[in-house]
Amino acid sequence: QVQLVESGGGLVEAGDSLKLSCAPSGRTFGSYYMGWFRQAPGKDREFVAAISWRSRDGFTTYYADSVKGRFTISRDYAVNMMYLQMNNLIPADTAVYFCAADLDAQNILSESPSPRYWGQGTQVTVSS
Repeated sequence: QVQLVESGGGLVEAGDSLKLSCAPSGRTFGSYYMGWFRQAPGKDREFVAAISWRSRDGFTTYYADSVKGRFTISRDYAVNMMYLQMNNLIPADTAVYFCAADLDAQNILSESPSPRYWGQGTQVTVSS
């Protein structure tokens, strides 16, 4: 059974940092695009960041404008993990964060994302 399991969420103060982890199981995801999404209370789920598979030139990363310069997405093939380093957190970052994966980049990057695999989410709460 394929699963994505997020961890690393918590309650922090504005300006603090958190690092989220996504642990796929049931298969390796080396050929998959992977991404992070978030959903705040009363709002739709939104794209946060995505990362390609590893090519000869390395990884390609994508970020929502709201997190550029503060968040960094990465993945470690050696341990089949994906991460989201979140720095300088603000209250607007409060949400449940989900990791996702799909072979088709468009299912991660499109305006209506529909990745094949979703995690169950981890709560991030940023107090002011």
